Amino acid sequence: MTDLDVGELICRADRAAAGARLVDLEPLPGGVSSLTYSAHLVGGDPEPDRQVVVKVAPPGLEPVRNRDVLRQARVMKALHRTPGVKVPGVVFEDAGSPPFFVMEFVAGEAYEPKWDVSAAPPVPATVDRRARAAAAMLASLQAPAPEAVGLAAEPVLSPAAELDRWAALYATVGDELRGDEESLQRALRAHVPGPVPARILHGDYRMGNMQFDGDRVAAIIDWEIWSVGDPRHDVAWLMAFADPIQQRAGDRDAANQAAADAMPTGRELLDEYLAAAGQREPPQLDWFLALCYYKLGATMSVLAKRNRRLAEPDPGLELIAQTTPPMIARALELLA
Repeated sequence: MTDLDVGELICRADRAAAGARLVDLEPLPGGVSSLTYSAHLVGGDPEPDRQVVVKVAPPGLEPVRNRDVLRQARVMKALHRTPGVKVPGVVFEDAGSPPFFVMEFVAGEAYEPKWDVSAAPPVPATVDRRARAAAAMLASLQAPAPEAVGLAAEPVLSPAAELDRWAALYATVGDELRGDEESLQRALRAHVPGPVPARILHGDYRMGNMQFDGDRVAAIIDWEIWSVGDPRHDVAWLMAFADPIQQRAGDRDAANQAAADAMPTGRELLDEYLAAAGQREPPQLDWFLALCYYKLGATMSVLAKRNRRLAEPDPGLELIAQTTPPMIARALELLA
């Protein structure tokens, strides 16, 4: 990856902004697949000065898969007016090199109760209400068929294709980080579920990828790995983070532990989702939950591999590596 020419980016943004100017560009932490900046858009409509977020594909790399920022903008535009779904509005985009888009800044707090440690975590009652709101919003996200919001051309990924995707990622790490991954992969392949009508998938649907305003979901963010496929993937992923098993924070103070303890169970979140969707419990959900643990193991093992190469490794990622085997064991129990 080459360095981003910020001056050129601002010039391109000013041309695309149709009379407005992009100022005060500041890097934001987060996403590993693209560059993210906070900025202000001045001189335009409907506000003369408003805060925005800029997402830029990494310069020097082909903008494909999770680096395809314009694809992220496409799903956000498709969902922006979907009832019950909150995503930041896309202000404008530019398909030059590197491509980028500008979206609304949505104020709020992102906090994953079972993983994150914050200096000021939400109180237990807020954690409970936020989690249930996230489950209800997932039902709204999955309500429209992809073609109903202009995404008919998107390829549909089958459960088997999703498994292949994460197995390929797992194969890039050494045996010391894979544990009993091969046994879990074989068990998953032996019982791949049949298809159901495809829906839009966020791919990482959890509270840490949402901005909350009090108890309310203000926006679902980080659409880097969205796809069209089996809706049970996102349902199970939200459930998995009610009990991720993997740990990345060794020491939690009383307030953060209370927030973690207030997280509803996966079963409770499923019930909230089903009530909002007006559905019965989908079949073979344990298979999807086991796949979520497999997917989480693959993702975190790759990060742990990179972490071990650093001069000062992150102890949280090392803790994740150490707590992966019991997560794989839990997945195998689900399939048994």
